[in-house]
Order: sequence, then structure tokens, then C-alpha cells
Amino acid sequence: MRDYLIAGVLGVIMILNALDVVTDIGLGVPRWHIVEESMIVLASGIGFIYLLWEMRRRSREMQALTHSLNSAGQQLQDITEEMRRARSNFSESIQQQFQDWGLTLSEQQVAMLLLKGLSFREIAVVRDTREKTVRQQASSIYGKSGLDGRHAFSAWFLEDFLSADPVHESAPGSA
Repeated sequence: MRDYLIAGVLGVIMILNALDVVTDIGLGVPRWHIVEESMIVLASGIGFIYLLWEMRRRSREMQALTHSLNSAGQQLQDITEEMRRARSNFSESIQQQFQDWGLTLSEQQVAMLLLKGLSFREIAVVRDTREKTVRQQASSIYGKSGLDGRHAFSAWFLEDFLSADPVHESAPGSA
């Protein structure tokens, strides 16, 4: 808005000074005065044209940025939807594995909280039970799954996401 106001003022100054120059020529005003006012007309005209050009350039730039932002927003929405589906599929796979191991509903709840990284005490608070009960359920989970503990249990679900063994890939002499 401010740019339009400035451009309008410069346009009015240019027109009024141009009319004044024409009038001064007709009245026989000294040549230095006409040159001086002509310079004002020229300067305000250049400023007017530059300001219009700059406003148009910024407008195009804003349109390009808006398009880019909309495109990025759509890509983010697509990724978010893809992540939502992947999370749902992973959750279903985890639940299926819990059932394959024969975990009870309580054990499944504890197992999911273990996977989320909660401590035994935190799980006890969330489930409104004693910490000793959670420890016993965790032992039962490890026994039914055939895994040695919390780390092995969590790693069992994550190993499929690891594309390769990074230790062997980065080892010297490996090709």
C-alpha cells in the first residue's frame, strides 16, 4: 500500500512539474529555471518507473514463493499421510507379533509401553499397578518372545528398519 502511495505522489509531482515546465516555456522564464524543473520531472519520472518496476518484480516473486510454499505444503501433507499409514502398518505388525507370541492383553499393553521407552515405574503409574507387577509381566514377555531383555525386545522390532549392518559397511577393507 505504501509503495502505491509513493508511486502516486511521484506521478503527481512529475505531471505537475511537467505542466509547470510547459507553462514556464510559454512565459519566457529563464532557461536555467526550465532546466532545473525539467530535472525534477526527469528524476520523479525515473523514480516513478523504477518503483512500478520494483513493485511488479516483488509481486512476481511473491507469487513464486506462494506457489513454492503451496507445493511444499502438499508434499508435507503427502509425507505425513504416508507416515500415518506406515505407523499404522507397523503398529498392526507389532500387535500381530504380540499375538503370535501369545501375550495376554495386559502383557501387550506393557510391551507397547516398553517399546515406547517407559521405565517400569512409569508403566506402573500409567497402568495404575505396582512396579513389581510390571517387572513380572516384562519377564513373562521376554520369556514368551524368547528375547533376553528390554534392549533385545526393542531391537527385535527395529532391526527390519535397518537397511544393513553399519559396523561392517564402515569397517576398513570392506568392499
